[in-house]
Amino acid sequence: MGGTDGTRGTRNTGGTDSTHGADTTGGGAASAGSLAYSTGFGNEHSSEAVPGALPHGRNSPQRAPLGLYAEQLSGSAFTEPRAHNRRSWLYRIRPSAAHPAFVRTGNGSLRSAPFTETVPDPNRFRWDPLPAPSPGTDFVSGLWTLGGNGDAAGRTGMAVHLYHADSSMTERVFSDSDGELLIVPEQGSLLLRTELGLLRAAPGEVALIPRGVRFRVELLGPTARGYVCENYGIPFQLPELGPIGANGLANARDFRAPVAAYEDREGPFEVINKFCGNLWTATYDHSPLDVVAWHGSHTPYVYDLRRFNVIGTISYDHPDPSVFTVLTSPTDTPGLADVDFVVFAPRWLVGEDTFRPPYFHRNVMSEYMGLIEGAYDAKAGGFVPGGGSLHNMMSAHGPDRETFDRASAAELVPQRIDDGLAFMFETRRPLTLTGHAASAPHLQRGYDGVWQGLDSNFRP
Repeated sequence: MGGTDGTRGTRNTGGTDSTHGADTTGGGAASAGSLAYSTGFGNEHSSEAVPGALPHGRNSPQRAPLGLYAEQLSGSAFTEPRAHNRRSWLYRIRPSAAHPAFVRTGNGSLRSAPFTETVPDPNRFRWDPLPAPSPGTDFVSGLWTLGGNGDAAGRTGMAVHLYHADSSMTERVFSDSDGELLIVPEQGSLLLRTELGLLRAAPGEVALIPRGVRFRVELLGPTARGYVCENYGIPFQLPELGPIGANGLANARDFRAPVAAYEDREGPFEVINKFCGNLWTATYDHSPLDVVAWHGSHTPYVYDLRRFNVIGTISYDHPDPSVFTVLTSPTDTPGLADVDFVVFAPRWLVGEDTFRPPYFHRNVMSEYMGLIEGAYDAKAGGFVPGGGSLHNMMSAHGPDRETFDRASAAELVPQRIDDGLAFMFETRRPLTLTGHAASAPHLQRGYDGVWQGLDSNFRP
């Protein structure tokens, strides 16, 4: 079960949006600081916003409590192994089936795999942050796809999106049938109102929205900017620890799941569904965020990246950066991930006779890197918060000239890295760019120049 009590929300008696449960004050910005959570990753959580709403002893009684409808949301096949099976039982005011037909709507700057607008490119790329959004841009309309791989309909691969918004979603709800969404805020905090409850995600935290879960994004400041990894494949899980042992990396107890909080509101509400790469929309006559109680393991989470237990050398050389993996979507090949989410969190560098920044390398995996705050220790300049770089498979990369010279001459005393927070989406296939990413005005066209000046120092 979940770690903290969190099994019963408190009934909302104030506010204007008829939200009940964990949202005890009823307003977006005001309520975000008072959220309750249940802790643990992949747990069988349970929560009810109204006492008695959660049935006991069975999932689908003849008459669900309080006149609610029982409904199962399955994030995995019924027969997948118990350890990997993801499903939740929802007890809601109206069943999800009570809706009109969906119709196609424009995709905007959102794209999905297979990516065919360009060809896979072995060159190295780096982008500045997205430009300011047009007034009235919310999270969904502000999604801008950089690229990806695989096949959304085939449930394999991933996509990299960025977002920049200046407005909250109002009377709009989004769900992704193609995959789960890992949201990485870089600027501005978000309040995520999901079917299962509320999450607050600030820069330095990440939020995971499972496949098919409906949610609305409200801004807790004037603007919000960040990154999104859309994982089409096996749901993210904690990596195996192997010889590390029982403890380390991301601890399951630090993941926070929402407690039940529901909206009892009549429409109209626009519900947007991403399905096989395209956006579809329907107008409901009620809010679909009307789950009064739930239990299960198919649930959203929020995680503070600064709680990551960094593993590193205490003698010489670097371990592989896989020891910075927070979450992984595995494949049938042991150790090979469809996509890994890696964080370069604050840490000590103490390696003896060791070049301490990330070393020069070529990798069979493809790497998209983003920066949440500060600076990255392999690049002296040009890589800024909100920006990103792409090094596709076997593309040579590493520190720039200034970083190489400084690190080669540095006194090797213990060094604390605490002025930057970077992350990486690492994937087994090349990322193919969208047309707008390949020609974007904020693409740094002189990126190859950061390695100029790395002349021969060979002295036979």
